[in-house]
Amino acid sequence: MKSFIRVIEVWVPGADGTLLEFGGGLYGNARAFGVLSRRMCFGRGEGLPGRVWSSGRPIILKQLADGYFLRARAARAEGLTCAVALPVYAGAAMRAVVVMFCGDDEANVGAIELWHNDAGESADLKLDEGYYGGTAEVFEFVSRHTAFRKGFGLPGLVWASDLPVFMPDLGKSTRFLRADSARKVGINRGLALPCAVPGSDTFVMCFLSALATPIVRRFETWLPDAQGRCLQRQAGHCETVGALATHAARIEPGQGLIGRAYAGGVPQIAETLDELPPALAADARAAGVSSLLALPVWHDGRIGAVLAWYV
Repeated sequence: MKSFIRVIEVWVPGADGTLLEFGGGLYGNARAFGVLSRRMCFGRGEGLPGRVWSSGRPIILKQLADGYFLRARAARAEGLTCAVALPVYAGAAMRAVVVMFCGDDEANVGAIELWHNDAGESADLKLDEGYYGGTAEVFEFVSRHTAFRKGFGLPGLVWASDLPVFMPDLGKSTRFLRADSARKVGINRGLALPCAVPGSDTFVMCFLSALATPIVRRFETWLPDAQGRCLQRQAGHCETVGALATHAARIEPGQGLIGRAYAGGVPQIAETLDELPPALAADARAAGVSSLLALPVWHDGRIGAVLAWYV
């Protein structure tokens, strides 16, 4: 099973705060692209990570040939055609930039959408930009003519809760307002998360996938308990085994990749599952996944959740 996201990178500020440096990557079969990327760093405004750093907001880059994308030739050689980049902010301090790359072919049905609200201009979330792979033209048209109030639709639910929201069957969900269009193009799952940035603007990133090309092959949402002393799995889904049990596992702050993402507030990425608690690692390996991104989700200067994405 091929996932919609093919490459994931983490870029972190260097010790003197003048450059973004390589903080880890999952490259799969795009090995040459990985070799090139590991040698790079980005100044403010330079390349896609640097552009996110200077703008202070998420970016979807639909064409990797754009002038400021510095690895266009290497990306094309690996069949990578689109990138989405998310800043990770703790209040006004940027902790990292996470970049994800997708490929574009007729077999890739799915979408990545960035929804934006400027409170000074509107009460709605509106589509800022979207990438629609394969045969999702109908869904793209509907999305570009849709807006969401807080608490309505997948983006609006994220806006209201400031937490990730997962919908396992979009075509049957009464809360997903574009269900008819999703069914027509084969989009069936949705995972959306808030993207905290300095200031009053709201950004929500939505990942929508089809059965044959899931966004990632397994994900988990970990939430702090009431005292913040441990993380509990609040939601999860695996394309191999289905829904994952909630509250069945606990992770202490600093424990493994997920615990370090919670304790330090910086995304953690690894090509193996060795640093997971043994039971979690065994379950993930049995499902056929072997690497992990742990992404802290910040809100009002605190971590509200950690997303674990397995590929």
